[in-house]
Amino acid sequence: MTSIPVGSLWLKNKFNITGVSLTHCSYIGNNDSIEISNKGNIDQVYSRKYSPVEDTPLSHLEFSLKYDDLSLAFLRKIFDYIPIQDIERFIASSPAGKYSRKIGFFFEMLTGNKLAIKSSIGGNYVDLLENEKYVTGTVIKNTRWRVNDNLLGTDLYCPIVRKTNKLKELLKDDIRARLEQLKTDFSPAVFNRAINYLYNKETRSSYEIEKEQPTPDRMEKFVALLTQAGAEESELLLDEKRLTHLQNAIVDNRFWAQGYRDFQNYIGQTLPDYMDMIHYICPPPVFVRSMMKGLVNVANKTSKVPAEVRAAIISFGFVFIHPFEDGNGRIHRFLIHDILVHDKVVPKGLIIPVSAHMLSNMRDYDAGLERYSKPIMQVIKYAKNRDGELEVLNKEEVEAFYRFPDLTEQCIYLTETIHATLKEDMPEELLFIERYDEVKRALQDIVDMPDRHINLMVLFLHQNKGVFPKRRREQFSKLTDGEIGKMETEYRRIFELDKL
Repeated sequence: MTSIPVGSLWLKNKFNITGVSLTHCSYIGNNDSIEISNKGNIDQVYSRKYSPVEDTPLSHLEFSLKYDDLSLAFLRKIFDYIPIQDIERFIASSPAGKYSRKIGFFFEMLTGNKLAIKSSIGGNYVDLLENEKYVTGTVIKNTRWRVNDNLLGTDLYCPIVRKTNKLKELLKDDIRARLEQLKTDFSPAVFNRAINYLYNKETRSSYEIEKEQPTPDRMEKFVALLTQAGAEESELLLDEKRLTHLQNAIVDNRFWAQGYRDFQNYIGQTLPDYMDMIHYICPPPVFVRSMMKGLVNVANKTSKVPAEVRAAIISFGFVFIHPFEDGNGRIHRFLIHDILVHDKVVPKGLIIPVSAHMLSNMRDYDAGLERYSKPIMQVIKYAKNRDGELEVLNKEEVEAFYRFPDLTEQCIYLTETIHATLKEDMPEELLFIERYDEVKRALQDIVDMPDRHINLMVLFLHQNKGVFPKRRREQFSKLTDGEIGKMETEYRRIFELDKL
């Protein structure tokens, strides 16, 4: 017997839905089997006993809710193709059924339309999301459908995060324990000296990601903001006035925002022929305020979610909504620290410099952004006028992609980044600070140079793992190759690099 598509894949083929990537595809075949792709997507074959009772959209939808990964954006598209009367009849045939009630709830939440249900809805309350499969939010009991709404958000904005094996494994690593270990490995004096350095490094890296060189006063302002991370009460975390204040502190005063944008913006680059290459079209302005309100709801519903996952959901949610013309990326990265400190995973006055790790691994960071933007760019239609102003032509068609994203990969990415920063970057920086004075003295003994030259030499050796970069040779033209070689040797000896 040839494997036959079922569930989400059947629905996708039936209605010729494009721009949707299914993370779990199901088939009916002779033997149970499961295959996992390089991207982590699953193809699973079920035996015939799992076949839907009827070969109808609603039977396949029920199968999808049972066995496939939930995609709210995909589900919203499916409801466009199923007549409302068919849904009402399906629910009426089993008003106490677990999946009948889930379908009814999701239809009303995602479409904004109300079903005419004459039969009395019964049965025990059931969770919308299975806790073993998804990251879940605070439960709100829905009496109409007798379901426990444990989604991460609401109809205004609601991400899905799947508990993949990779994410579950990452979440076993305790951030607090890692920080405590670093405090044990290094003296309080080294730790205290490191704090200002790490704040400055995070600030500089966050600007460099945007390919900007901040002025000293903007550096100071951003560092001041980072030191205040986590200070706001929960209800003000994503307050418009607060976010606008952050934007004003981060960008040039000529580009200060007065509030959330009321115009269409996009992210792209200008090619040599002055044509624009558009990487991402931000949500149309008509969606912005409601989506930001939805993000506030997400923050409220995720108070008990692991902090690194919550930081990813909120910070990536913010940057994808892109509520300002400028400064969104830097605020996005500020919010990561804000959440980690607010949720008491990182002590106030300390920072995990994730932007530096992002900057060193830009391909991974860009991939995390593209996993969200690419599906949207495949289906969006737009026009540009002579002034370069852009208008989205199919707002209703793409709205669900903006409002109901799967942010699993972004959560994995940020959690990996935080852990890599703790395991690799921060120990390296602390070790550098611990041995900095010793290195300076050793280099000074080789050549008695001005202090600023010594500092610069140490920095170059540090950045290049103990090897002096040839492109910097002109800056040290007064030194011989032999002297530079001795400095490399001393640096590597002190940092024990030859033992690695």
